[in-house]
Order: sequence, then structure tokens, then C-alpha cells
Amino acid sequence: MTLVATAVFICVMLGFFALDREPKARTSLALWIPVVWFWIACSRNVSEWLSSGGPVSTSLDSANRYLDGNPVDRNIMSVLLSLGLFVLWTRRRVVGATLRANLPILSFFLYCAISSLWSEHPDVSIKRWVKVVADLVMVLVVLTDRDRFTAIKRLLTRVGFVMIPLSILLIRYYSDLGRAYNPWDGGLSWTGVTTTKNQLGMICLVLGLPSAWRVIVELRKGSRDRRKSTIFVHCCIILMAFWLIHTADSMTPFACFILAGLVIVMASSRVVIRRPALIHLVVGAVLSIAFSALFLHIGSGLLANLGRDSSLTGRTDIWDMVIAMTPNRLLGAGYESFWVGERLQKIWAIYWNHPNQAHNGYLEIYLNLGWVGVTLLAVIIVSGYRHIIAAVRRKAPEAILCLGYFVAALAYNFTESAFKMTHPVWLIFLLATTTIPATRVLRRAGMATPTDAESRSAELQLTTAKVLEVPA
Repeated sequence: MTLVATAVFICVMLGFFALDREPKARTSLALWIPVVWFWIACSRNVSEWLSSGGPVSTSLDSANRYLDGNPVDRNIMSVLLSLGLFVLWTRRRVVGATLRANLPILSFFLYCAISSLWSEHPDVSIKRWVKVVADLVMVLVVLTDRDRFTAIKRLLTRVGFVMIPLSILLIRYYSDLGRAYNPWDGGLSWTGVTTTKNQLGMICLVLGLPSAWRVIVELRKGSRDRRKSTIFVHCCIILMAFWLIHTADSMTPFACFILAGLVIVMASSRVVIRRPALIHLVVGAVLSIAFSALFLHIGSGLLANLGRDSSLTGRTDIWDMVIAMTPNRLLGAGYESFWVGERLQKIWAIYWNHPNQAHNGYLEIYLNLGWVGVTLLAVIIVSGYRHIIAAVRRKAPEAILCLGYFVAALAYNFTESAFKMTHPVWLIFLLATTTIPATRVLRRAGMATPTDAESRSAELQLTTAKVLEVPA
């Protein structure tokens, strides 16, 4: 029965790719490098796939392994990073123009590197900084592809069409891989391709939102241009994602999916497209609702409906403790250096579930990088939002998805730490906020695309839409 189910799921995944195929679209082979990177980020480390499993260690050895990392994963990441850098070197003119257009991101990454100077474990800090630089490299490989819009779509479909169905297969038929017993209370949880139920819900958020966006894009087309096969495939992915979130009982990704999905729907409406200023109202309202319910206790019934209490399942207690342990309020502990060494051992001695994050992305930045890091992150958020709004006004095809990802990332980090290396939410945040230079700048840099043909096609579609549009 298991072999039959595996064969069926493989056929389903291949069918998804076949039905969503765009024969005329072309992307570079280099796109497979970030695809593999996202595969690993959205599932589990290669060493974890290769390991035979077993109970999770709660001893000092476990803390040391968390500190040292795994050589297998390190070697694989090094190979992918080297390949990504080679690709960017071949595109160095456009990459240079893109980096100059993203000084806030470069400043943040530079400060992360400098912060290793006052880290208690500078070697660990530098290793982790290299991994977060690799995240940016992978994002740049996607965004500097000759057909950027198609590259973004194919990246997300190549990951989503594999990880979401595979998670269902593992949960249903390979329980030793797709399910796990909590070592602290013995409870059974559904993990799919990941290692925890929260991670499973998170990848459903990251990989399900693009399908919601694709369905909306297709529905807004005329009946002749609408691809029913694409709508069918992505509706299936959405249903699978919601089933996995419900099965895993992962409420934070569910709430973020609803909020970001609402933004995508509203921003895709003709009324908002004609009045881009309304987008500020929609985004502000959505984030305010989430922030008020979580931190101001306004509408606390929303938390109760989601099965959560006012302490956010003990998160507020952890926040109070780690803030008191901050070594330097201005500069922080050094990049990714707070949750290591003796400090980690002290926290694990107090909390039976052995946390390795603050469960708040903004607080996590404060712990590691201090107020300087928080300020630099705020600059990235503001500049990234301005870039996304400008793209929406230009009617860039990927702009609405970037807006949804932006909102999802900000809301998700209210109760989870996701502004960190190789985290899928961090990857989509970079994908959404990295500024692409104006077409004239790219031409001066020698980039052939977005091609003139693509630009003319977009202009033609926009003109046609205006001609066919029925006045309100």
C-alpha cells in the first residue's frame, strides 16, 4: 500500500508541474541552485534526512552540537554558495547595480559581520554570517535571472509542488519520517518534511501564499486568457496547505496566511489598483489588528478563538528573562551569538522545552545586534515597503505577491523568530524587499532583461486591459 501511495503522489506532483507548465517561458539553469537551497530551508538539513532518527538529546552534548553545527550540512551549503557566487560573477554588472540599489540591506549585513568582533563565540558568528550572506546570494540569483517574473514563479512552484504533497505522503504513509513524538511530554505531532509542527505550518504559509496569488491573477484575466489548469493546480495546493496547517495545529502560520491573503485579495481589486494609497490603509489595518490582539490585548477574544492565551503560550515569560540577560543593549551579543554557550545552558536549565529562539523576530535582532541592529532592520522594512508600493504602482506582475510576503513576514515575527539565516520567512522577506533597479539602470549595466520584449508585452497587456475595461 505504501509503494502504491508513493507512486500516486509522484504522479500527482508530476501532474501539477505538467498542468502549470508555460512552454514559452525560459529561465536559466542556474535557477536550480536557489531551488535546492529553498528545498533544504523548507524541510530539514541533509544530515537530518540521512540520520536514522532516535530520541532527541537534552544533555550538554545537544547544546554543543547546536553550537558546532554539522560538517555534512556545512559542506553542502558551501558548494551551493560557491555555485551561486559563480553565477553572480557572470552577471556582475547587473548584480553591482542591484547591490547599489539596496544599500540598507548591505548596511545590515555589514553590521552583522562587524558584530562578530564583540561576540563571545566569533567563529560561530562568522560561520552563521556566511550562511545568511548565502541567503542573499540565492535571492540575487533569482532576481537577476533573464526573466525575473518567471524565475520567481518557477522557484516557488518547484519548491511548493514538492514539499507540500511530500509532507502529506510522509504523514500518512511514512510515520517515522512525517510524525514525531515530543521528547518533553510524549505527545505526537505531525511534522511532514520538517522537524516540528510549527515549521510545517510555516512552510505551508510560505508556499501556499504564491498559489493564492496565482489563482487571483488567473481569475482577473479574461475568460479567453484564463488558464483553468493553473487555477485547478493551485487550488489543490491551497487545500493541501490548509489541511496541513489544520492537522499540525499551527495557529501562527494560519493567522498570517489569512492576513496576508486578505492583503493580496484587497490589493488585487480594481478599486485599490486605481487608488494605490488605499494599500497603506489595508496594510496598516491588517498589521494593527495582529499587533493589538497580541500585545495590547485589544480583541483578546481573537487569541482565545485561535486556542492561545494572553501569555502567548509562555512566550512573554521567555521575553522577560532574555531581555534581562542581554549583554549590551546598544550593540547586542553579536550576530547569532545570544543563544550559544553558557547563556544557552542557563536558559535550558530553566525551561524544560529547551528554547533556542526568543519567539519574536524583532526581539531576536535586539538580543543579537542591539538597538543598532533593530534600527537597521527598521530601515530595511521602510525602504522595502516603499519599493513594493512603487512596484504596485508600476503594475509589476510580482508586486502583489511581494506585498503579501512582506505583511506575512512582519506578522509572523510577532510570535516567532524568523529574521535569521536560511529561514524560509527570512528568504521571502529578502525576496520581497530587495530593490530591482530601474530598467534604464539595468540597460546601462548591460542586462538584457527584463527584456524590451517583456516590457512591451507588459505595456501591451496594460493597454489592452484599459481598452477593455468597463467604466465604473
